[in-house]
Amino acid sequence: MSDMTTTDLYEVTMVMSYLHEGMAGPATFSLFVREMPPDRGFLVAAGLESSLDFLSRYRISPEDVDAFASALHRPSRDLAPLLGTEFTGQVRAVPEGRIVLAGEPLLEVTAPLPQAQLVETYVLNQVSHQTTIASKAARCVLAAAGHQLVDFSLRRTHGPQAGFQVARLGAIVGFAGTSNVAAATAEGLPAVGTMAHSYIEAFETEEAAFRAFARSHPGPVTFLVDTYDTEEGVRVAARVLRDLDHAARGPGSAVRLDSGDLGGLAGRARDLLDAAGLPDVRIVASGSLDEYTVDDLVRSGAPIDVYAVGTRVGVSADAPFLDSAYKMVEYGGRPVMKLSSAKVTAPAQKQVFRCPGYADVIGLHDEQPPDGGVPLLETVMRGGRRTVERPTLDRSRERFAADLAGLPPAAREIRSPVAPRAVISERLAALTERVKRRIEDEVLASAADLRRREKSASGSQRSVPG
Repeated sequence: MSDMTTTDLYEVTMVMSYLHEGMAGPATFSLFVREMPPDRGFLVAAGLESSLDFLSRYRISPEDVDAFASALHRPSRDLAPLLGTEFTGQVRAVPEGRIVLAGEPLLEVTAPLPQAQLVETYVLNQVSHQTTIASKAARCVLAAAGHQLVDFSLRRTHGPQAGFQVARLGAIVGFAGTSNVAAATAEGLPAVGTMAHSYIEAFETEEAAFRAFARSHPGPVTFLVDTYDTEEGVRVAARVLRDLDHAARGPGSAVRLDSGDLGGLAGRARDLLDAAGLPDVRIVASGSLDEYTVDDLVRSGAPIDVYAVGTRVGVSADAPFLDSAYKMVEYGGRPVMKLSSAKVTAPAQKQVFRCPGYADVIGLHDEQPPDGGVPLLETVMRGGRRTVERPTLDRSRERFAADLAGLPPAAREIRSPVAPRAVISERLAALTERVKRRIEDEVLASAADLRRREKSASGSQRSVPG
């Protein structure tokens, strides 16, 4: 079964109705985040590249038609109009690594209505999940304040694909490496790792474990020191490290703390290593870390050189989802919008203009930028084919670093950040009001027509002879 069936059933039912009614005109859907999650001062756009990969290969096969028919309990011939459907549309999007705000379109899809509808679920899934993770990882980079970060999340992410994405997204925002061998190999990232407590337990003593490990690896080596007594573990590690020749020891050898009072233990470990003549041996900390704990440790002055973050970052534990939406904003050249309470959308194709200090303006796609404004959405696909080369991780890192440098200090705070708010342009505001009035007039006219027909039907019934 292909990715084409990775969709919600209602996408298929709507598309079958569109095809039956001959509704295949161009439609534009806008993907955006309604509101920031708690404790978020910004978001990092991500998920675009995997979405473009999906759209580039989109084609409904006979097997996909059979799967849709089975889900609907209908014969395959009823779903035959879907066979061979490809994505032939356009995508305008914010490149991965750029910082975005609530309400700003991360991407807009313009395609024949059935196509634009069918791809909603997959694209929304990719962008929502990856933007969530990239934003969490970026906050860890802020908290680390220049200290190295590495990704240890794979074993507890929500599936291997999610683990791969965490490693890649961490690299975009500044992580130094990942424990995920597949991601490291595919993306050209440094693979990092030490040992588990089970390794220590398999030997009679910690010293035997450390020496055996050093014999198997040319160095640098990192010893996990908290299996039994942490301070004694550091002393044993120091003794073994002193016995290694300089080439075998490093530079880059370390001890890793994985539990307990990481700040206090790091201070004691630093004293013991320095006293042993090992000031070059680094201290790595891991164990339930995220931006909050990293921020506390950095602010306390804990002598930790590398922070290995895992579960809490890999699943964005404190804010595991985005209030994201993929909404139609135009069909057949007609601007459309949603008016339901708390979920009003703005009509028409849009552009986001990044202005100094993140005084962003959301306008119509054909507007001129305001003074100092730079458009964020770029055309990345046309006719179902990429129009730009896939960016390298270095290019995405550069985008993120540049955007982060300009972010207001209040939005960079780890606790209680204040997120900038984008405003809408005068032209978009005026169009929104016109479309709103048009829809309200149409609703009122439809309601009046229904009342007339009901009254007419009621009068006809009364005039029928008894």
